[in-house]
Amino acid sequence: MTDLKNLSINYDDCIAIVEFNQENAKVNTLSEGMMNEFVPVFNQLQNNDNIKGIVVISAKPGSFIAGADINMLESAQSRDELYKMSRNGQDIMNQIEQSPKPIIAAIAGSCLGGGFEVALACHYRIALNDKQTKFGVPEVKLGLLPGAGGTQRLLQNLLLPDALDLLLTGREIQAKKAKTMGLVDILVQSIGTDLENMEYLYSFAVQKANHVRNYILSQAEAKVMAQTQGLYPAPLRILNVIKQTLDHGTQAGLNAEAEAFADLGMTNESEALISLFHGRTECKKNKFGKLNREIKTIAIIGAGLLGAGIAHVSIDKGLQVILYDTTEHALSRGQLQITKGYQNYIKRNRITHTEYKRILSNLNCQTIFDNLYKCDIIIESLYEDLKLKQNILDKLEQHISEHCIFASNTYTISIHDIASNSQRPDKIIGMHYFSPVDKVELLEIIRTKQTSDETICSAVHIGLKQGKIITVVNDGPGFYTTRLLAFISVEIFYLLNEGLSPKDIDKATKNFGFHVGLATLLDEFGIDIIANIVFHLQTIFGERLIDLSIIELFRKFIRNYLFGKKSQQGLYIYSNDNHNKKEINPKIKELIKDTSIQTKEISTIEDIQWRICLRLLNEAAKCLEENIINSPTDGDIGAVFGLGFSPMKGGPFRFMDTYGISKIVDLMSSYQLKHGDRFIPTQLLINMSKENKTFYS
Repeated sequence: MTDLKNLSINYDDCIAIVEFNQENAKVNTLSEGMMNEFVPVFNQLQNNDNIKGIVVISAKPGSFIAGADINMLESAQSRDELYKMSRNGQDIMNQIEQSPKPIIAAIAGSCLGGGFEVALACHYRIALNDKQTKFGVPEVKLGLLPGAGGTQRLLQNLLLPDALDLLLTGREIQAKKAKTMGLVDILVQSIGTDLENMEYLYSFAVQKANHVRNYILSQAEAKVMAQTQGLYPAPLRILNVIKQTLDHGTQAGLNAEAEAFADLGMTNESEALISLFHGRTECKKNKFGKLNREIKTIAIIGAGLLGAGIAHVSIDKGLQVILYDTTEHALSRGQLQITKGYQNYIKRNRITHTEYKRILSNLNCQTIFDNLYKCDIIIESLYEDLKLKQNILDKLEQHISEHCIFASNTYTISIHDIASNSQRPDKIIGMHYFSPVDKVELLEIIRTKQTSDETICSAVHIGLKQGKIITVVNDGPGFYTTRLLAFISVEIFYLLNEGLSPKDIDKATKNFGFHVGLATLLDEFGIDIIANIVFHLQTIFGERLIDLSIIELFRKFIRNYLFGKKSQQGLYIYSNDNHNKKEINPKIKELIKDTSIQTKEISTIEDIQWRICLRLLNEAAKCLEENIINSPTDGDIGAVFGLGFSPMKGGPFRFMDTYGISKIVDLMSSYQLKHGDRFIPTQLLINMSKENKTFYS
């Protein structure tokens, strides 16, 4: 065993310590190379009479085993290969579990997917009690399920509801929670005799257990269907595997697990979700060099919902944050939003009172331009008004140091225009955050032709520190996500104008796979804000975006104060007592009387889906054609994480590849004949269709 590349063995008296240390990798994964070494090492130690026990541990800081090797999964060319891969994994885990010598997993850092399956197969689990040590089976997020016996061992170690929760959500739990659930044995700071009566009680207990079990499974299935509309095959297959185990035993469960793993690995949904995983990983990197100067202090101008949200995700990352607004009232409101957020973390045991005080000590609220010379970056988060943003930049440049970056949190206004009067345009950039900032992962960074790579590098660094997935786009009307939002919002208003109800639109778009129904999304975003975006972009795109009758419909909504949830009425009317309770707004019918172009053709769910989707797909392709986005990956990540586009379709570009670009172009041409030139396919799609090209190789 002298030629080991991914493992090392040390001995402490009669205990063998096996260290996972994958070659040329920051984290350990269950790669083919790792497993090829682990099996013979394990067998050798099993046959060594001098060894009384085995400890498996990682040499990588912050990582036990982060999961299976995605590249290994993608390299499988057939269902048979995936099936054999699952069976091989099951065999290895069974060998670990059936070892006559105790095997202890000493876990520090991420213990996920296949790594968690290894830990579950061990006889004991010791875990470091810190925030970096997390457990989970995130395979469902890749359209898969644990394939090395993980479904069975979770079922053996947990109550059924807890096992289903981990399997169906893919969520991660910290070491302390894992200990409470019984998945971890130890946390460390450094690493009657009446036969007839018994038969009656047994029979009663079995019937009771079956009733409870079936109820839990039915509830889980109902929850899955409600959350996924049945569009994701993996959660339903997981439930089927669990049912097979409960009905027929562990061996039947293992057989069902391997079959499901092989089937799911060949689905378009898994391919799309794995593509998103790669894209997400790519957008968690800083591709613009290394920081020339450490960023310690940031200022946020504007303590509104977004400004306070940006402060919220910054103060717990070791950054000193100055939150500025013109009045004490505005500051107090912003500060209250932040403190409430962190107090909620205390209630959920995410932080302690001591940590809460330390985090809040990083926040300094002020109504004067004081101490701004200390700042490394200033993020402006004010109302969407060009003059206002130019004026604040002009004032700030009198107070800030030469190295300080100015970032505008804008979703429509050209960064080039904001920087037009600046003496330092290379230090000006856009940072478009999404609301709520602490929940939406995406950050869209906007560069101009004059923005330096050093400035982009610093902005990306801050975003990554805040826990964001980042796409860097080029300056242009509406950038990327706002531009797509405008085009789909306009098509929704066309549909409303033809007599369709918001519920029709919500049902169709949720069935397509959007995170929330798009009519509801418009109300939540604010129809007044969307109207302003549309009015602004209409001056640039003209009738390719919208015709005058639909512009007038938007204006009617604004004149009648139908702004959405914030005004308690938009496409829906919201209850005073329960803002989640809503009814279709009857005023819509009155508003469309004069402008309505109702068609005799009854729109099907599929027709609604394609009307909205084609507008989005075409504009996404046009953004790539115009170099607004730099790659299909950026376009897919932006649409999924910024607009809620269906993850199981992988994003607009992955979806077009899967469906077929020539079919998409044919559909656009068909809809152009029915509904007008706004459906004309962009030249990029026409060319790709003729040349039989795809966005992804």
